[in-house]
Amino acid sequence: MKNRIVFGTLVMMLVLAVTAYSGGKGEIQKYFSDTANKVKATDNSSEKRIILNDSFHKMSEALDMVESSPLISKDDRAGIDRVKTTLQEKQDELAGLNGYVRVSDEQLDAFSDYVVQDMEQAEAVITIGVVTLLLIIILVVLLAK
Repeated sequence: MKNRIVFGTLVMMLVLAVTAYSGGKGEIQKYFSDTANKVKATDNSSEKRIILNDSFHKMSEALDMVESSPLISKDDRAGIDRVKTTLQEKQDELAGLNGYVRVSDEQLDAFSDYVVQDMEQAEAVITIGVVTLLLIIILVVLLAK
């Protein structure tokens, strides 16, 4: 009887962990997708830049906070660093810094779509643990308010 309970508990924990991980990935993708939708709904190119820049900044800030936590593993730190590097490259491209050509006003909608696609592809390659992913999501939500 005890073996059944232990086995059932382990199976439930595994199912919940997989669900939390996939839900977490979806939330990060949703964050960038929502940003792209806001950009497309805005007519003013200056406001579009502000929306994109704020989005990058909030995600970077959340990643910095999570990375500074002593609970994060080395592998998660490496994954976070790769995501931060990708975000910094997008910010540089948006502003035309560090050798990038500034994204033109006419290209901002397309750039927002590109960011969504690039972050979705990056998430498929970068492995971040469930706890770390959930911390990032919580911080992004809190910073957005």
